[in-house]
Amino acid sequence: MQVMSGMSDALNRYLDLTSDQMKLTAANMANVDTPGYRTQGFDFEQELTKQLSFSAGEVTSPAVQEVDGLVARPDGNNVSMDREGMQLAKSQLQFRLGVELMKHQFANVMSAIHAEAK
Repeated sequence: MQVMSGMSDALNRYLDLTSDQMKLTAANMANVDTPGYRTQGFDFEQELTKQLSFSAGEVTSPAVQEVDGLVARPDGNNVSMDREGMQLAKSQLQFRLGVELMKHQFANVMSAIHAEAK
């Protein structure tokens, strides 16, 4: 019996992508003082759409690229801690949303299991 549904597979991909975003943001923050470091990022919505188009079990890493439009310091580094802090807060909220939706999916499965027992 398969417990995972299409929705839970989509939520799993959503959570993985959100986790990737948080890791990338943390890497940007860790390199705030690295001369020449360029801020990395990816388009979350575009990557989620791409991930959802794949069949089950087929997953790729997000297409990471340099973030345009940021002001570089004289050493060539363009990491903005304000931007990264906002990005981290956004990713944390997205992750919490995904976890709550996943909890509801499993609650529905448990409800269906208990309904058959009655």
